[in-house]
Amino acid sequence: MTMKIIVDAFGGDNAPLEMIKGAKMAQQEYGVQVLLSGERDSIAACAKENGLDISDIEIIDAEGMIPVEADPTTLLKEYENCSMAAGLRALKEGKADAFLSAGSTGALVVGASLIIKRIKGVRRTAIPTVIPNETGCFMLIDSGANAEVNSDMLLQFGMMGSVYMNKIMGVASPRVGLINIGTEESKGLDLHREAYQKLSHAPIHFIGNVEARGLPMGDCDVAVCDGFTGNVVLKLIEGMAKFFSHQLKGMLMRSTKTKIAALMLKDGISEFKSKLDYSEYGGAPLLGISKTVIKAHGSSDAKAIKNAIRQAKECIENGVIDAIADNLSQMKEQVKEAPASEE
Repeated sequence: MTMKIIVDAFGGDNAPLEMIKGAKMAQQEYGVQVLLSGERDSIAACAKENGLDISDIEIIDAEGMIPVEADPTTLLKEYENCSMAAGLRALKEGKADAFLSAGSTGALVVGASLIIKRIKGVRRTAIPTVIPNETGCFMLIDSGANAEVNSDMLLQFGMMGSVYMNKIMGVASPRVGLINIGTEESKGLDLHREAYQKLSHAPIHFIGNVEARGLPMGDCDVAVCDGFTGNVVLKLIEGMAKFFSHQLKGMLMRSTKTKIAALMLKDGISEFKSKLDYSEYGGAPLLGISKTVIKAHGSSDAKAIKNAIRQAKECIENGVIDAIADNLSQMKEQVKEAPASEE
């Protein structure tokens, strides 16, 4: 049976054109069936205007979109019929195998948690972001879904991140590190010291605390933290990547000699830029949700949407959700948990 993936046609800065183009590319390249969630007439008009044949794409009728600045909980109220909500309901009803959106992150987390529901036993949904580093890449989890967490949540983030890096990125025994202000076991707040102990006894390859400066150098494969810290780390890395790119361009365009050098380094520079290109990864799965939901970057183009669809396909084929559920059960048996903390 052909795998079906729903794309929120009106989520993101470049909707709906880039979503339609990405859907067409994915169908041709990956052999999946893509459904577009959104206003039927607007999608048809956009496709016709740009010479795109969407006769082979099913449309899930919806009304408008939820603005990025809107309160995420309004997805279930004022915007209950928007493209994101309609797509999530269709996934819940079994009309497809996965859903992806480049729209509001907050609304997608709320919608996925309340419409699709979390895996039994998962305390919070986490957003992982795969980031290139000196040795390949690492996962930052959580990178923005949960500003406040407890040690049990950090424990689960480490477990879910480990499963994903193993199943999707092919890392045999992912090294899980806890982001802290020092590598010593005693460093950090009570939260970090409690999480350290729980991660130490979990059935994962926990290597202890890691400092932020070690992330680009490959100190770990999974970097665990709360969403506030993770989002700060993520945006600093994005900013520094732009800074270095601008500095490199300035140095190479400075004189005739440096321009000649730039031509000689063309292949290496292209490889470097490709490594920093978020569209190569596509998006981030919402880990902890009971069905496959992918969050694509807000400024995604067709290539990024195509790769996000590929990512959804790989999550399903590699049984990421079942593996998380199985590992959670195993963790409950092996780890003597402290009394439940308040969420």
